[in-house]
Amino acid sequence: MDRAQKKELVATLNTVFANAGSVVVTHNLGLTVAQMTDLRVQMSNEGATLKVAKNRLAKLALEGTDAEGIKDMFTGPTAIAYSDDPVAAPKVVAKFAKDNEKFVVLGGAMGSTVLDEAGVKALAELPSLDELRAKIVGMIQTPATRVAGILQQPGGQVARVLNAYATREEAA
Repeated sequence: MDRAQKKELVATLNTVFANAGSVVVTHNLGLTVAQMTDLRVQMSNEGATLKVAKNRLAKLALEGTDAEGIKDMFTGPTAIAYSDDPVAAPKVVAKFAKDNEKFVVLGGAMGSTVLDEAGVKALAELPSLDELRAKIVGMIQTPATRVAGILQQPGGQVARVLNAYATREEAA
């Protein structure tokens, strides 16, 4: 890798560290090419990315970012997992680490918050943004579904509902 490529890699990593929802640092010593490919595919399916970078270049890229506190984690054979969704990368990494003992989660960062291994695992247990959005939409749609169900009932049901509202207001 020549000097220009290194500068480009440092600039790319700097952008990643500055803009990613979460960054996870891992040790990947002893993983086969097939295992790394499998992990990369899993990461891609969840909207996350895995990158192996030289520690010295990663430390240079961390300078001036909120995630600068994770510099000490870059020792030995490391890989960086990151995603815009704060939960996607930790979720895939934690699951993969559970199945492969040679893959070790060191920690990570979410914005300026430095996470240890337990913090990354706790983050992995949270529902993703898409899951949370689906729950909110479901909660919003539930009352509308009930109203639609009542309106589809025969006219007698509608009349009973209207009568119940009228008598309730008269009583109040």
